[in-house]
Amino acid sequence: MAALLPRGAAATRRRLLLRAAPLAPGPARGAGRALSAALVRRGGLVGGRWVETAAAFPVQDPASGEELCRVSDCGAAEARAAVRAAHEAGAAWDRLPAKERSARLRRWYELMMENKEELARIITAENGKPLKEAQGEIAYSASFLEWFAEEARRIYGDVIPASAKDRRVLVLKQPVGVAAIITPWNFPSAMITRKVGAALAAGCTVVVKPAEDTPLSALALGELANQAGIPAGVYNVVPCSRQQTAAVGEVICTDPLVSKISFTGSTATGKILLKHAAGTVKRVSMELGGHAPFIVFDSANVDRAVAGALASKYRNSGQTCVCTNRFLVQKGIHDEFVEKFAKAIVKELHVGNGFDAKTTQGPLINEKAVEKVEKHIKDAVSQGASVVTGGKRHSLGKNFFEPTLLTNVTTKMLCTQEETFGPLAPVIRFETEAEAVAIANAANVGLAGYFYSQDPAQIWRVAEQLEVGMVGVNEGIISSAECPFGGVKESGLGREGSKYGIDEYLEIKYVCFGGL
Repeated sequence: MAALLPRGAAATRRRLLLRAAPLAPGPARGAGRALSAALVRRGGLVGGRWVETAAAFPVQDPASGEELCRVSDCGAAEARAAVRAAHEAGAAWDRLPAKERSARLRRWYELMMENKEELARIITAENGKPLKEAQGEIAYSASFLEWFAEEARRIYGDVIPASAKDRRVLVLKQPVGVAAIITPWNFPSAMITRKVGAALAAGCTVVVKPAEDTPLSALALGELANQAGIPAGVYNVVPCSRQQTAAVGEVICTDPLVSKISFTGSTATGKILLKHAAGTVKRVSMELGGHAPFIVFDSANVDRAVAGALASKYRNSGQTCVCTNRFLVQKGIHDEFVEKFAKAIVKELHVGNGFDAKTTQGPLINEKAVEKVEKHIKDAVSQGASVVTGGKRHSLGKNFFEPTLLTNVTTKMLCTQEETFGPLAPVIRFETEAEAVAIANAANVGLAGYFYSQDPAQIWRVAEQLEVGMVGVNEGIISSAECPFGGVKESGLGREGSKYGIDEYLEIKYVCFGGL
């Protein structure tokens, strides 16, 4: 997504074929296992039809490096067509009764659950995460369609007492219009439904630009959306290669027909998209980088803290925006925590192919991600950090890395200054509560934060003082459809999920009736 920069030259003319049936040149395969031919789509989805382009780009299995299949490489022409299709479908979708929109979303949810095993296999194949985690993601992803199917019927306006007796004052909530949805590779299904569920419930239509590494999940959702009766043009998908990302991103973020941008990804790319949005003053939602602290105070239950640390740090091999990036452990229990954490890492975590039942740690998404982990470890060790366990690539392949624990870490090291996005757990020893909070809040981002304590007064103090959008108290996993997801500072704008998530796709209109 870092390539989402403006391009001055006109895009090369591309061939656009609209087909009633999707491309199907043979079954895609993950770890030697064929994926569902019914759900693996290779073309873009524009106006309810599958779009084939002259060029295609490969989707690879990060575990083996093997090509799963090739997907149509959409460009500016397809992106503009998708925006037009979404715009043309918007009026009818907006006018549809909320009860009917709710029923369509509910049916989409049901189809996801009916196909959950195949959808999970697609995630594992293109993303690499263990199949059990992929199954969990599908349940989580589907929950947003279920939640917003219910919220679609709860978009309430208001009646305000007027200051003049011959007037009545009303407040209406109406959809913003076409929404551009740009999503990352680490949760290739859930990051789409968390945005799209809210948008469609509000009466908006969408153009989805999935990550180039993981387009198959977005396209599989499109197939199920068609089956669920989501009208043509309401849900559009424009997959593209890294080379076409700039052109596609610029179109969907600058086209005057697009009223809203919702993006999950890096802070650097988010800032670029904000510049794009400024030209036509679009509404924006941004879920950007994290640098989550995990504080363990002397009063904590150490065993529970270790279990929470394991879940928070190593889920999806550390490739989540809310996973812990810095562990701060108070001096009184530091050694006990490190010893138990190291034993748990060795005992509980198993590196392997995501399709192997015993695997808890799949590959990183690509070699560039591995190189960043190596860079952070090398920097830390050069400044005096100690490797307790792990610390190097795994013998399984170039994208696999051992779960790593470092001690004697200081705030001067890279791993405590920037997001690693990998299986690296650096531990900083601290003395006082004030010191821990100061270190935690020193970052320019603030998405999630975690801490373990059994002191009620301390729990209230720290929860209120942490400069993050979400706090886990004695919990390492905090995401759910019912709860507002989002950050502060440079971690983004707006909230997703919960009753607040739908407001991101609604405009407030004031109506004054006079002469009564």
